[in-house]
Amino acid sequence: MTEVSDREAPRRRVPGPAKPARSGGAQRRPGSGSRPARRPAPPRAGAVRLIRLGSPRPRLRMVSLALTLVLLAFVVRLLQVQGVDASTYAAKAEKNRYVGYTLAAVRGGITDRNGVALATSVDAYDITADPTLFSREQLKIDDGPEQAAALLAPILNQDQAAIVKKLRPANKNLRYTLLASRQTPQVWKQIKDLKTALATKSESDKSTVNVLAGVLSVASSKRVYPNGDLAAGILGWVNSDGKGGGGVEQQLNKELEGKDGEIRYAQSGGRQVPTVGSTETPAVPGSDVELTIDRDIQWAAQNAISQQVAKSKADRGYVIVQDTTTGEILAMANAPGFDPNDLSEASAANLGNAAVQDAYEPGSTAKVISMAAVLEEEVAAPGTHVVVPNRLHRGDRLFKDDIDHPTWYLTLNGVLAKSSNIGTILATGQLGKTQKQSNQVLYNYLRKFGFGSYTGLGYPGETPGILAAPGTWSTSQQYTIPFGQGVSINAMQAASVYSTIANGGVRVDPKLVRGTTGPDGQFTAASKPKKTRVISEKTAKTLAQMLESVVDDKEGTGTKARIPGYRVAGKTGTANRVDPATGRYRGYTSSFAGFAPADKPRVTVYCAIQNATAGNYFGGQICGPIYKKVMEFALKTLQVPPTGAKPAKLPVAYN
Repeated sequence: MTEVSDREAPRRRVPGPAKPARSGGAQRRPGSGSRPARRPAPPRAGAVRLIRLGSPRPRLRMVSLALTLVLLAFVVRLLQVQGVDASTYAAKAEKNRYVGYTLAAVRGGITDRNGVALATSVDAYDITADPTLFSREQLKIDDGPEQAAALLAPILNQDQAAIVKKLRPANKNLRYTLLASRQTPQVWKQIKDLKTALATKSESDKSTVNVLAGVLSVASSKRVYPNGDLAAGILGWVNSDGKGGGGVEQQLNKELEGKDGEIRYAQSGGRQVPTVGSTETPAVPGSDVELTIDRDIQWAAQNAISQQVAKSKADRGYVIVQDTTTGEILAMANAPGFDPNDLSEASAANLGNAAVQDAYEPGSTAKVISMAAVLEEEVAAPGTHVVVPNRLHRGDRLFKDDIDHPTWYLTLNGVLAKSSNIGTILATGQLGKTQKQSNQVLYNYLRKFGFGSYTGLGYPGETPGILAAPGTWSTSQQYTIPFGQGVSINAMQAASVYSTIANGGVRVDPKLVRGTTGPDGQFTAASKPKKTRVISEKTAKTLAQMLESVVDDKEGTGTKARIPGYRVAGKTGTANRVDPATGRYRGYTSSFAGFAPADKPRVTVYCAIQNATAGNYFGGQICGPIYKKVMEFALKTLQVPPTGAKPAKLPVAYN
């Protein structure tokens, strides 16, 4: 049997559905428009059967509805946040994200007349913290503040509990607290290195927490006095708030402190976000202040008075050096003093500037005013004869000189040279027809010379002294005030009296500040001091010659103040001293005042020592040498040559 290929094999015919038999009733009539429905053909063998899917539209509608509801909820919430509660959320965001700090202005420096720094400011840091970064929510521990305080306390030299209190404040939303102000760069470096070490360890060891992450720093400055205690009484100090606490620092605080600025920036985790802009108002530095002080003369004066106070075991002492023509103070030294760099070691009794703050009875250095009144009123001349007994009865008292002596036959010049209390009482008694009139005249001259009023320095805590109205003078005061007891002054007032005589009788208000240099570099000179004619030039010249006798004549009380080659005018003083603690007389105030060259004055020096308890206490003996030492140094420093003229050599006594 022969095989036939598929290609050649005849196709089988698949029988179709049987056609229905036509019947008469079912026959289609000619012209009919309808056909009988066909029955569906059965599927062929091997064909794929199709499954018809349901319509997706209902499901799409449900999904669309759900999305619409979700979007609608977002829109409603967005409208609420941006429209209704916008300000509230913005405030919260600002509060949590942005931090503001004060930018401390750099305090101006203080220099001497030659530009030598006496007080300056160096870089420092205020150590601050964000208390919210020490909470449990941030650190995931309960004792974050305690751990941080334990690390910071020894570095900041503070009590640990005090730091904990700052890091865990009552106000839970507090974002800023000051831990320590004006710390050295070394202190901040210690803290910063510790922070870095903790941060590095916490990255590798998840059990370690960086408890110092919230400790920050703000650039600041610290006051430094490069010369230690030199001129501390003049300069004063700066307190913990950055304000002047005394002296020039307090007096000129407004000029020195400048104007603080402010910075506000975004932060995260205690660090500034660099990609977010910050706003900053720069700080304006303070002005630099130039004083009239000469650093070297100040050193000489302070060294001399400190040594003598220690040697005499005295309570304190002061030396003032003044330019006679300008009123500029070249030195104002106090002993004992203090170091403004470390007030913790300073005695409260030594703070301040005793040279203008202490009021005391001047003693015989004030006799020059009595002599000025006598000469100016022309009731006596330098050669007028004055008989000086050993005792003088006036009022209810018996007066004497510092030593017992036979009756002296002195000139008025000799009364000053030998510092006779009795001779001074007799001379001033000629100022009026009655004692009451004499009192009034003397009072007027005391006022003209500056007693009982402020010097014009405007210095914090300065005393005007005590000068009662003449109508209230007691019986004894009428006779003690002429020789410097019963009236109180400060050292600056005493120096000013002698500068007035040296300046030809014109009083120039003392001057301590030469001017200021602002942030723009412009120098502004201080206002010129007030000048007042007190006595005539003739009287001033005569007084200068009489004061030479105190130093130059062998009968004078101030021979220890002589300076070889120079004509020196001066006056000694030894006064009974009122003890501030008891209000009674105890001890002495020893003093010496004068100027040089006597015939062409340039420099005034005044020295006073309170309550010398070891060795000699007479002013000529313990203050005369200080005057000499300081005056010699000042004349050399200022290059003042001797005049070469011969002294007047006024007679001290008469036969």
